[in-house]
Amino acid sequence: MSVFLTILLAVQMIAAVSMVGLILVQHGKGADMGAAFGSGGSGSLFGASGSANFLSRTTAVLATIFFVCTLMLAYFGAARPAASSGSVLESSTVAAPIPAAVVPVVPASGAAQIPSK
Repeated sequence: MSVFLTILLAVQMIAAVSMVGLILVQHGKGADMGAAFGSGGSGSLFGASGSANFLSRTTAVLATIFFVCTLMLAYFGAARPAASSGSVLESSTVAAPIPAAVVPVVPASGAAQIPSK
């Protein structure tokens, strides 16, 4: 089960990084308007309209993979039994509870007795 979660986490991280890269490569909706007034060419590696379709479809596929991996990690993370959580603090408090220290209450003296507004 641990190997499966590790692979699932790796797939999620690769999808997230790839999605960020693809979103940064895409041009905005106003980019063609700027190209029409002479601020640069609108041609790209995939053609004028092919880049939007390819990049947006790839982004949608990666977003779906990321979403499914997130749901599976949340499900398997919550499905773990409480006894095998692996927390050091929980195992130490269950094995040997530490008694609470009794601290005597000392009345305040001096400036601490002056009431504030």
